[in-house]
Amino acid sequence: MSFDFIPKKEWNFGLLYDRYDKKALEEELEDIKKRNLEFAAKWRDRKDYLENPEILKQALDELEQIEATIGTSGKPGYYYWLKYQLDQQNTEIKAELGKIEDLGTYLENELEFFRQNISRIPVEKQQMFLDYPGLAEYRHMLERMFIAAKYLLSEPEEKILNLVSKTAHGNWVEMISDFLSREERKVLNEDGSESVKNFSEILDTINSINKKVRDSAAEALNDIFAKVAPVAEYELNSVLHNKKVSDELRGFKRPDESRHVSDDIDSEVVDSLIEAVSSRFDISQRYYKLKAKLLGVEKLQYHERNVDFQKPDVKYDFEKSAGLISKVFAGLDEEFRGIFENFLKEGRIDVHPKKGKDSGAFCVHMEKDLPVFVMLNHTGRLNDVTTLAHEMGHAINFELMKKKQNALNCGTFTCTAEVASTFMEDFVLDELEKDVDDEGRLAILMERLNGDISSIQRQVACYNFEKDLHTIYRSEGYLSLEKIGGLFLKHMGAYLGEAVELSKGAENWWVYWSHIRSYFYVYSYASGVMISKSLKKMVEDDSAFVKKVKRFLELGTSVSPRDAFGELGVDIGEKSFWMKGLEELDRMLSEAEGLAGRLGRG
Repeated sequence: MSFDFIPKKEWNFGLLYDRYDKKALEEELEDIKKRNLEFAAKWRDRKDYLENPEILKQALDELEQIEATIGTSGKPGYYYWLKYQLDQQNTEIKAELGKIEDLGTYLENELEFFRQNISRIPVEKQQMFLDYPGLAEYRHMLERMFIAAKYLLSEPEEKILNLVSKTAHGNWVEMISDFLSREERKVLNEDGSESVKNFSEILDTINSINKKVRDSAAEALNDIFAKVAPVAEYELNSVLHNKKVSDELRGFKRPDESRHVSDDIDSEVVDSLIEAVSSRFDISQRYYKLKAKLLGVEKLQYHERNVDFQKPDVKYDFEKSAGLISKVFAGLDEEFRGIFENFLKEGRIDVHPKKGKDSGAFCVHMEKDLPVFVMLNHTGRLNDVTTLAHEMGHAINFELMKKKQNALNCGTFTCTAEVASTFMEDFVLDELEKDVDDEGRLAILMERLNGDISSIQRQVACYNFEKDLHTIYRSEGYLSLEKIGGLFLKHMGAYLGEAVELSKGAENWWVYWSHIRSYFYVYSYASGVMISKSLKKMVEDDSAFVKKVKRFLELGTSVSPRDAFGELGVDIGEKSFWMKGLEELDRMLSEAEGLAGRLGRG
């Protein structure tokens, strides 16, 4: 499918500013500061909004307008943050971003009283506020605030934690990301020549179907990780200590409890998911055994676990990938296609890797009234097609929310965040499977399995790794590089099985895994994939069901995840739900094994 326009491949910063004017941005920040402080001054000493639901609605409406338009850093903060993702060695950008982040922390502290006061409304009065019709759109937010109140510290204590979070956590994590982005190494190219590549490009090269090329990239990565690992040891211990102190102060009983509270999900639901997936690591172990056979090796090296199984001549340039995805989105819902094509026309997708650019891919949104952006590192692999679909799933989710929700509900819970993204991926893979021979179908089936296993078994193994890191740190006080590496190999080996050799250097690959610095975020990938597959089956059975999926994507944080899924007929509280999803994964793997056998490849 071709477009009647030329897709833009770099972020169009004109969507934020017609031109860069540092003085104008500084003036804008002063206005942001002024508006936030005016709100604080108006409500700080008042108590009537804690007694009268009508007045609370007035206060929340005013806060919502601030959150929708400027937040605590607004367009200037967004602009510099996006610039930093493209140029992580630019010290001028880092300096400006640092000042804006400091302002944001200051303003959040100035508004802390408001959250504190609402959260501490006496229990006997809370129902009056929850039942007030004028507060209906804020009802679930208030419910969550009342529940979270028992973990709140005093206003001065919360301010102190906000102030030190940058030095206790943020700066450490950014330091490792910055160190990695600076690294370059000489590696093999597909034609046998050598060239210097940046960290992001090397990460992509490890998935080459040419073993010499991917081994060359792995050697470079092992060297980079070995260089950064001694510093990352101190970084990770600082991150673990910061979490320990916070949990002890707030009264959380287990390291992952704060994540569950913030995600509005019962720990028992997450536990049932983790237990179910951990009990079926045999699926991923069989998958890697099959992949090793298909690639003609006795064992895969650790860095080879994501290697594409596809024909060498199959490439997906960005235009081809975008055309295919536009076609799939149109088949689901015309609004999906419209959103995607607007991103292409307006320059809201930064496509190709470049020196200094952040690795990987993401979709980001800030204030409700500001545009959503997507970042890729597209090089033409099959995986890059699904990555584009994945990130646009997030983008569609955000755009639908922005149309229906107020700014205070315009977000996603962790356990719902990955549903839209993986839902879109699956339909794109269905399209790729059409009109292909058995070899092509096997390649796509292996790619589908690779994505699902990476999102389900691998992320649950990472969750188990995180639990061990925090638990052992809290008993031993410090984790050596050797201890961290040993735990990493233990949990990666559990899901990979004997068909993957945890070769020398693999013990340091946790260094660049950013999710473990975000505390137990990774379960959302497993839950998102299995939930999205359930929804996909419902759409396949009845195409009109996509309207209900859209309704779900519009909900934001206005209802609990369990209630949101319940409206779709999904009960995430039942362990049997997760087991059913794993059985579907088992069936897909059996199909791949059978197809490989018929082709004489298994």
